Amino acid sequence: MLWPMLAIALGFLGFAVLAVLAVRVFLEVRRLSGQVALASRRITEASGDLERAAADLARAGHGVRP
Repeated sequence: MLWPMLAIALGFLGFAVLAVLAVRVFLEVRRLSGQVALASRRITEASGDLERAAADLARAGHGVRP
């Protein structure tokens, strides 16, 4: 009777460990997705700045051409 109870206890502990690890992975994925969203916004802003700078440069260079 000892071995079946020990096997059940170990199975439950294994399940508990997997549940804790799943929660940790879920929290890390949420944190990572927040960082990806922030990086995406920064890239979008930088792209807009670059586009405006290129337009200003094109206007400034247009008068210089012979």
